[in-house]
Amino acid sequence: MVASFYGRSFIFWTTFLLILFIIPSLEAKNEKKDKKDDAADKWKKKDIRDYTDADMERLFEQWEEADDDELEEDELPEWKREAPKVDFSKYDQNNPENLMMMSKKGKTLMMFVSVSGNPTRAEAEQITSLWQSSLYNGNLDITRYMVSDDRAIFMLKDGSKAWEVKDFLIKQDRCLQVTIENKDYPGKGSLKTEL
Repeated sequence: MVASFYGRSFIFWTTFLLILFIIPSLEAKNEKKDKKDDAADKWKKKDIRDYTDADMERLFEQWEEADDDELEEDELPEWKREAPKVDFSKYDQNNPENLMMMSKKGKTLMMFVSVSGNPTRAEAEQITSLWQSSLYNGNLDITRYMVSDDRAIFMLKDGSKAWEVKDFLIKQDRCLQVTIENKDYPGKGSLKTEL
């Protein structure tokens, strides 16, 4: 009987001490949470013109967390998209460029284009801009960057179209050379410089 009294007494005092220490810590946590909520409410009520960079970053993070919509396949960055499958049964062994075209489908590709005749930078920009416009009119969307006085980069979102672009460019009078994947294709302008 004495043992059961001490057992009950131990349980009672242990429970009492736990409650004595836990309740104040819970109240302290609630106070911190209330202060945090007040700060969040104050931030939400702030005029957007008064937002700091930290406020904008917090707003962006909340926006991203709440955004449950999945992006469509064509909106994803290239490195997150699933690569198109290459069908090797359609591969013609006599034309290795076909394999390159198939492997670059849906991937960004950059090609270098050189202008013949030692042009000034302004002249080369005008010529490559004309080529870009002609290709755009043919439904080939290309971004152009000048990298030197006589050389430009043409960037395509769909790399499989690069050889179609190359075929157009090498027929131009002022095209010296087109380079795709480290392979050079001489243009019509290279024949005039060799003479």
